[in-house]
Amino acid sequence: MLKIQNTLTKKTEDFQPLEDGKVKFYQCGPTVYWVQHIGNMRAMVLADLIRRSLVYLGYEVKFVRNYTDVGHMTTDEDGGEDKMTKAAKRESLSPEQIADKYIAQFEADVKALNCLPPDYAPRATEYIRQMQEMVQYYLDNGFAYVTDLAIYFDISKAKDYTALSGQKLEMNQAEAGSGEVGDPQKKHPADFAVWFFKAGTHANALQTWSHDFKLPDGSEIKGEGFPGWHLECSAMNYALLGPTIDIHLGGIEHVPVHHTNEIAQSEAFTGKKFVDYWMHNEHLTVDGGKMSKSEGTAYSVADIVAKGYDPLVLRYFFLGAHYRSKQNFTWEALDAAKSALDNLSGQILALKSEGGVINEDFKKKFIETLESDFNLPQALSVVFEMLKADITNADKYATLLDFDKVLGLGLSELKEDEAPEQIKKLAEERWQARQNKDWSESDRLRDEITNFGWQMEDGKDDYKLKKL
Repeated sequence: MLKIQNTLTKKTEDFQPLEDGKVKFYQCGPTVYWVQHIGNMRAMVLADLIRRSLVYLGYEVKFVRNYTDVGHMTTDEDGGEDKMTKAAKRESLSPEQIADKYIAQFEADVKALNCLPPDYAPRATEYIRQMQEMVQYYLDNGFAYVTDLAIYFDISKAKDYTALSGQKLEMNQAEAGSGEVGDPQKKHPADFAVWFFKAGTHANALQTWSHDFKLPDGSEIKGEGFPGWHLECSAMNYALLGPTIDIHLGGIEHVPVHHTNEIAQSEAFTGKKFVDYWMHNEHLTVDGGKMSKSEGTAYSVADIVAKGYDPLVLRYFFLGAHYRSKQNFTWEALDAAKSALDNLSGQILALKSEGGVINEDFKKKFIETLESDFNLPQALSVVFEMLKADITNADKYATLLDFDKVLGLGLSELKEDEAPEQIKKLAEERWQARQNKDWSESDRLRDEITNFGWQMEDGKDDYKLKKL
């Protein structure tokens, strides 16, 4: 049975979906104001691996990953400038053009990493009406109040507000960095905006919508404004998946503020539990430290490709750490991932044959790793254990292609007529050994190439690689 570590309960729990055999799965997507770095890409690959695992385990999955194209401040606590507005000024484009540009780049990157497209990829700006309806509900039912600058959700009206973080509110605020109150009319520093007015620091906001909110005393608030970031995910979740969902995935950094606020406003609106299983992925570091644009370590997929790596090498690298564990990126680690993937590619080409059947013993082991809170690093070890086992090549091939439904390494698409990089490297080393008349090394490398299912045909001035 599938077991999931639930951030809400702090326990590993048996997974019981709301509806038998079906899973409603939401992931917090990118704020599309810039090219996403590989830390963000790791989160996308991890979600893809979890989704593929769920499907492999027999579930019908409805997967939603949103785009934030308005309302996300430069701090999670409603402070600073809207990220989309900041990007628009930086590039002398409209916010809509910025969104289109970076959504296109993001989608190209996740495709290169062989992530399956979501069932729904909503943009926040497409759900303004639903957000305004939620804000009106909060006003009607005493969950929100109005200042000169915004409409705030009153966290004192939320049930067990810090249940997700497990912190005392004062600690939660310190962790969130919300000690500074940008609006002196706020009742509590942790109260969060569900709607900003075009006023104060947002007087020149580029993205605004007309609003006409009615207050309990019968008065109205008319003008221009835009939604708070936290409200967007709740609105899109409710519209596409309903009041309660099975799994919500996001970065660990969202626990104290963004996801805590999602729970408060969603459950206030529906009166029902928002999420049954909260899952959070840990961060990717670079050379042991935080990724930084200023230090040139916020690498993108394009940076990886520019260094000569196939994006699937990066995907393979991400398989090396559990989603709840930090992972450290170095170029040396990526080289190791490349060698391992080349090795795997070489083996599958050598094994390629028809008529094999999936080995049920290894499939059972593979499933057990997935059911253990999606332990993909352990699943990968089952792959290599299977490749060393005393079973036919045809069965190994069939089993490996079955496992790749989860791994997503594109193993079924490898071409026989092109040697993997590892084989090319061995061939070049053997050719050099022959030039140096190092016959023992030349023979050793020839045997290694043969073991991978390739033959090196030597010419006078060149050589050819041929699939056996």
